Amino acid sequence: MTPVDPAQTPFRRTDADWWRDAVFYQVYIRSFADGNGDGVGDLAGIRAHLPHLAALGVDALWITPFYPSPMADHGYDVADPRDVEPVFGDLAEFDALLAEAHALGIRVTVDLVPNHSSHQHEWFEAALAAGPGSPERARYLFRDGRGPDGAEPPNNWPSVFGGPAWTRVPDGQWYLHIFAPEQPDLDFTNPEVLADLETTMRFWLDRGVDGFRIDVAHGMAKPEGLPDMEPMEDTGLLDDHGPGDHRFDNDGVHEVHRRIRAVLDEYPGTMAVGEVWVSDDDRLAQYLRPDELQLAFNFKLLTADWDVDELRDAVVHSLATVAGTPAPACWVLSNHDRPRHVTRYGGGEVGTRRARAAALLQLALPGAAYLYNGDELGMPDVDLPDEALQDPIWERSGHTERGRDACRIPVPWSGTAPSYGFSSRAETWLPMPEGWGPLTAAAQEDDPGSVLSLYRAALALRRTSPAFAGEGLDWVPAPDGCLAFRRPGGLVCLLNLSGAPVPLPEGRVLLASADTADGLLPDDAAVWLHA
Repeated sequence: MTPVDPAQTPFRRTDADWWRDAVFYQVYIRSFADGNGDGVGDLAGIRAHLPHLAALGVDALWITPFYPSPMADHGYDVADPRDVEPVFGDLAEFDALLAEAHALGIRVTVDLVPNHSSHQHEWFEAALAAGPGSPERARYLFRDGRGPDGAEPPNNWPSVFGGPAWTRVPDGQWYLHIFAPEQPDLDFTNPEVLADLETTMRFWLDRGVDGFRIDVAHGMAKPEGLPDMEPMEDTGLLDDHGPGDHRFDNDGVHEVHRRIRAVLDEYPGTMAVGEVWVSDDDRLAQYLRPDELQLAFNFKLLTADWDVDELRDAVVHSLATVAGTPAPACWVLSNHDRPRHVTRYGGGEVGTRRARAAALLQLALPGAAYLYNGDELGMPDVDLPDEALQDPIWERSGHTERGRDACRIPVPWSGTAPSYGFSSRAETWLPMPEGWGPLTAAAQEDDPGSVLSLYRAALALRRTSPAFAGEGLDWVPAPDGCLAFRRPGGLVCLLNLSGAPVPLPEGRVLLASADTADGLLPDDAAVWLHA
């Protein structure tokens, strides 16, 4: 398949930096839609629901890994990065999905997982067979152990998923895996490793994909000598432990990103966004230099509590991070690794009301925005029984950490009983709860007060209203417990967390997350005005 010419597709923006204000939609493939009736989401399921995404008004998709994998980490353990896992379809199905998405004006980005491979990747199998000191082992981080007979791991690094980050093989050496033992880390000081990553990128870019989301984009580089790190209670990925954590954010990672960017620059109009869990603004900004990533997730909004000061600080810090870079900010409220914001903000009616307001906050901010599948339906987390949990964190932590399954429940599409149109079978890879009939896309379709209708209206205004012009933001006076800002085009966004209704500012109401007919903005609500 030849690369797609953006000029021949009905994209709403055809300039090379379309991503600067794009709304991306994350498809967690296992949980979006099942096209073949096995209870697991797949590429055919995505194709079937492209009209829903077009009606929603998103600019691009991010599809999580669909590559051949033994599924130790549900696809983030990649056995072959240049093919499709049969559970999800095949290359012909992917090509058809790409063509149909492009025909609807939706760009497609895919996950790139460079830090590690699956233990069933042909390279790792060859490394185990070849033995110590071999070129095959040099693609990974094999080391001799410490202590008598090398019986202790080479250093004290913990795995993100719990337990040590090292596993011993029968000949006595150990290999590094920052995540599960089934995910051995690659050694990016080996030119062969970097060259293979470039080959993978070109494989998908030549098929016509529009870019990549880079998993663990602050990984890939390890400090020379692999020294011990400062012990910590929380060993997970989803925080920044600072310079004492040698597993991430080492300076050598930036050379990898320069090589990634060099490949992207060969394909005009393509882009990459990085998953970078770095809390220091200056460190995060380094990933956004002109020859590195076009975008990096800033997770401060995703991790902020429902508190006016925390939310404002999240916006201030996120904008400060990109201020000296060529990149815009990149806003996220939920994803496949974190509790959904409906639940995070209190759950039930309260959480839904706050999530509606947060959606208007997110989509009013300048820059790119990422939605997580189900955000537009107001999906909450689901507290699953122990026996249903599948996240490797559950087992690796000795059943002390429940993992991320609660935010990965399949999307409900129609009907009144599980699986709500997600699949032709009732049993799904993670169980769906009773009582979700009102949450389905079909139930919300024609309800002007639904979460789905709110998202559709917000994305339509964001795309067409001159109020959204310009990338700047100015804070404007607001009542106590509220925050308000103005965009250069005249958009004013007011968010009320004061505990009581507040008067609307001057201007024409474009959209509100709650009823403002009496001239007041209720508590836990947001409004857009054109002033």
